[in-house]
Amino acid sequence: MSEFEPGRLVRLAPGVHRLVAPNASPLTGPGTNTFLLGEPPTAVIDPGPAAPEHLAAIRQAAPRLTHVFVTHTHPDHSPGARPLAESSGALLVGLPAPRGEHQDETFVPDVKPQRDQCFALEGLTLRAVDTPGHASNHVCYVLEEQGLLFSGDHLLDGVTPVIPPPDGDMAAYLESLRRLRDYPLRAIAPGHGRLLGDPLAVIDGVIAHRLRREAKVLAALEQAGRASLDALLALVYQDKNTWLHRLARSSLEAHLIKLEREGRCMRDGDLWTVCRA
Repeated sequence: MSEFEPGRLVRLAPGVHRLVAPNASPLTGPGTNTFLLGEPPTAVIDPGPAAPEHLAAIRQAAPRLTHVFVTHTHPDHSPGARPLAESSGALLVGLPAPRGEHQDETFVPDVKPQRDQCFALEGLTLRAVDTPGHASNHVCYVLEEQGLLFSGDHLLDGVTPVIPPPDGDMAAYLESLRRLRDYPLRAIAPGHGRLLGDPLAVIDGVIAHRLRREAKVLAALEQAGRASLDALLALVYQDKNTWLHRLARSSLEAHLIKLEREGRCMRDGDLWTVCRA
């Protein structure tokens, strides 16, 4: 785990380095991955929290910073963007924070990337791909020369991301995952944890996992007849430690909302019921 020591600059590929922010926790793993692009670096992806020591390490590694890219505006990914841009004059690239809790409203982008918009970075090309699901304003970035996907929290190392309604959307998440299959990817650089090889297998594995969980939701509704969210939680996530249930509850609700929109279940107050043909 020494490669995830905060402040240590680790070369991952030609023109790609990683700095890990000092915000390790059960939710962030060893910390948020901040990626620096270029030789020497002129762009950063996800500067993470506005920790002075982390921002100083970024500025030391990238004294000629021109772009700050953000995947989404959750507080472990974007608060460092504004002070970094103010100190360097770099452009802020990403989508504005939606209204709601757990959003970094200090992030106000200079550029709102469109799907497949490309950015030229000192001999490198970074392509933006809108990927709503975990967050409505989530954007992944593909470094075309390396086939490297910077996935933020859309794809993670060893876990599947929480999909938290109302901003998170399970149907949008699955659609975004399927769309990523069309890009020529060689590896995934997630917002937390290690580089992931075999991108198609990773993407297909997450899709399969979510569909298996959806099938368990429908089976639990069939078994219960009518049930509250918390009653379903105990049935659908009995394979998970109870300390994870608070997070799993959000994804369960996202599954139910998707199924309700598809006409496969319905909500009556706090109770959910399967729709029978």
